Amino acid sequence: MTEKRRVLFVCTGASCRSQIAAGWAQHIAGDHLRAFAAGTDPQGLNPRAVAIMREIGVDIGQSRSASVYEFLGANLPDCVITVCSEAGPNCPEFSSPVLTLRWSFDDPASADGNEAEVEAVFRRVRDEICESVSRWVCREFDLDPVSSSVGSERTA
Repeated sequence: MTEKRRVLFVCTGASCRSQIAAGWAQHIAGDHLRAFAAGTDPQGLNPRAVAIMREIGVDIGQSRSASVYEFLGANLPDCVITVCSEAGPNCPEFSSPVLTLRWSFDDPASADGNEAEVEAVFRRVRDEICESVSRWVCREFDLDPVSSSVGSERTA
């Protein structure tokens, strides 16, 4: 059996966006990769991120908010994907042949409003991240895009 590709999703706090991305990537790619989440300034897992991922059948509740520096040296990933514009400039340089992609999503943790409005922002960002991750995973691993869409995983 070939070794799973290691993919590291990075945001600033490793509390929402990178956790959503890593959880979704692991969920849809399963045996093809091992997904991790880390931050340039880890802040701990956001409970709302856990709740909105649970809505689509993905449990990220046991994830931890790791530091991106834990993935240097022997723990070097095959691919690093930043999911916020703030993380890129603060991210350490990974040596070649690490593939680095830069995506940017709003930070749902900074959303203002009442509970319903904040939850709506979390869901919107979740869906945007899941869509981008799905496209990337399908392209990288030649998987069926229908089975990897967020809408196919929603529960009533």
